[in-house]
This record gives sequence, C-alpha cells and structure tokens, in this order.
Amino acid sequence: MAPAETSDDDQSVKVTAVETLHCDAGWRNYHFCKISTDEGVVGWSEFDEGFGSPGVSTVIEALAGRLIGQSVHHHDRIHTELFAATRPGAGSVVGQGLGAIENALLDAKAKALGVPVYVLLGGKQRDRIRVYWSHCGTWRIAYHMFYGKRITDLAGVRALGEEVRDAGFTALKTNIFTDWQGALRSWAPGFGRPWSPGLNAEPFVLRGIHDVLAAFREGAGPDMGILLDLNFNLRTAGVLEILRMLADFDLFWLEYDNDSPDALRYIRDHSHTQVASLETLIGLPRFLPYFRSQAVDVAIVDAVWNGTWQSMKIAASANANEVHVAPHNFYGHLSTMMSAHFAAAVPNLRIMETDIDRLPWDDDLFTVAPRFEDGHLILPTTPGWGTEPNEDALAAHPPKVGPGFLVNRRAN
Repeated sequence: MAPAETSDDDQSVKVTAVETLHCDAGWRNYHFCKISTDEGVVGWSEFDEGFGSPGVSTVIEALAGRLIGQSVHHHDRIHTELFAATRPGAGSVVGQGLGAIENALLDAKAKALGVPVYVLLGGKQRDRIRVYWSHCGTWRIAYHMFYGKRITDLAGVRALGEEVRDAGFTALKTNIFTDWQGALRSWAPGFGRPWSPGLNAEPFVLRGIHDVLAAFREGAGPDMGILLDLNFNLRTAGVLEILRMLADFDLFWLEYDNDSPDALRYIRDHSHTQVASLETLIGLPRFLPYFRSQAVDVAIVDAVWNGTWQSMKIAASANANEVHVAPHNFYGHLSTMMSAHFAAAVPNLRIMETDIDRLPWDDDLFTVAPRFEDGHLILPTTPGWGTEPNEDALAAHPPKVGPGFLVNRRAN
C-alpha cells in the first residue's frame, strides 16, 4: 500500500536547524537544544549531561539530520521514528537525547499555534502548582562556594527550616548528611562520594539522618512537609533500618532509588510513610513493572529526560494504577517551566520539585524566571514553555570541562 499523502498544511513550520548550546552552572553546566524553523519559530528545551549522562549532545547532533524538513506539528511521529532508528541502544543517554528533541519540538509547535505547551497536553488541571524546596541544605553544605549561605552545623539547619517556613513554602526535601570533623558533610556513596560500595547504614549515617531531620522539624515547625531523599545510597536492609529509626517521625515521603520492583514493594509494605522513586527511568516500559507490583506511592517522572509528551503517557499509566506522579526537576529555569507544564496537565500530581537556592547568574540566563507565591509556582500562560535561554548571557558564561557528578577526579 502506498503511503498516505500529506497536505501542505501538515508540513508547515519545518525544521531547518538543530543546535546544542551550553553554559557554566557552577558545579555543573546547563545544556539546551535549539530547533529553528522556516517560519522563524524557535523551539527550546533543556537537558542535562552532568547527572551521569555524558553524550546527550552527541545523540542530538547525530539525529539532527533526520529532523531537517520535518514539521514540528508531528512531534510524536518524529519521536517514534527516532526511537526506531536508535532502538538497539534505547534508553539512557539515547532516550534523553530523544526527550530533548521532543521537548524542543513541543515548544516550537506551541509557539507556532500561539498557545502554552499545556494546551497541547490536554489543557491545565491547575493554575498554581505546589512545590517543595529541593536540596534544602544540600547546596549550602556541599556547594556553598556557588550558592553562598554556608551551613556547617545543626544550628544552620534549624535556621534554614525557619527560612523555608517564613518564605511560605509548605514542604522541603533534604539528603543524607553526617558530622565529619565538626562539620556537616553530604553522604552519597551510591554516587561514589565517598567511596563506600557496601552502602551500609552505619550508626554515624543513621545518626546524621536523624539529627538533620530533627533540626529541620524544630526550625520549620510541625506543619512543614519534610521529604527525605536517600537516592541510591543504601541497600534495602539499610532503608528498613532508617524506617524503624524514623517510625515516630512524620515524613511527607521517603525517596529511594532501587532497580528492583520487588525490593521497592517490600520497602513500601514495611513503610509508615509514602515511598517515592523511579526518577532515573526512561520510557513507559521501564515504569510498568513498578506500577503492576504497586511498588511505589509516587512515581517521580523526569520530563526533561523522557520528553513531556512521553511523560504524559507514563502519568496516564500511573493514574490507571492509582499512583501519583511528581516531576524530577533540579536543573535550570527552563527545566522548571517545562516540568510545570507537565505538572499542570496531569490529574494525579502529588507535588513538584524545584530548587530555590540558585546561582547568582541564573536569572540572567533566561528571559523569564519562575514565579513563586505561598509555596506554589504560578503557571506561565505565554506561548511555548513561557521562557527561553538568553543566548548572549549563555555566551557570557562559557561551559566548564568535566563538572557535575562526572567531575574528573577519583572518589575518596
């Protein structure tokens, strides 16, 4: 059978160029995909290469030729084509490259139609999106040279809890810290920092978790939602020890990454709080075993990695299995806006992640910064994502070599 003919209208707003741009973001770089069209419409997306993902730019550049001449209106068909072309290496860095392309196509399509991206996603369910202050304390402890307001002790943690409460936020998320030679230090052996491959819940690790959470509760007050992110830093047995230790502590959720749906289901069955996970998964098929086994209460979906259109499919499947979703978002302002459109459109939203501690030059890099009121992000209503990179500002902050989790030094 001959292929169906396509009308000229369907082929409007054709891709003419695909580029990647990069800039310095302190301990890492920010990365962007720019798609230009014959109608003068430009679509943007943000992606990441510092969170264990070297080579996303290479994927985008390798696939760019397949986009030239195609209409931005057919983003899902283009994604299907690109997935077929990369199927032997699907997921991981390849999947993130496809996600970056899809997100830039969505921005271009929405701008061409004169609507916000959430309209393409079925319309908004909400105008204001509840957010939590992510990496609360983390950036000020581990990367104070970039963010300032250094925290070294529990008194600083208590003061930050007060700051979060006084700023109107209703939830915060923190990570694992231990006391080392009289100062707080992040504990992330799952990322090789420090090198401790046993991933054991040693007494000093448990003590650090308990003391930091207690300090946050004392400073932020009884009504603050407190989220604990364990990342990949413990094994299942250690997570169960933490749950026993925190049995009387009112957590908003426990966040933990594990590649075994059975292990996560076991943890959830023994948990007194909601369990959130899955932020590093790419593609709907990867999520399905966790949904089928009821392994999580909240599926954390990275719309930057997966592509927002594909993320809506993941959210729909989660909804069918009585699972909430929450965006994974700890990049730049464009990522925050992209995640906000996803959060606005899904019915089963739990809450949205965002970083409030920012670099001094973050706002300069984008045409519009996110706006927060009373612990909520106010959804932009302008066409596209509602912001885009400022290319002159990007050029003024050239990218550094080797930052992020992939910094070129041995773990110690």
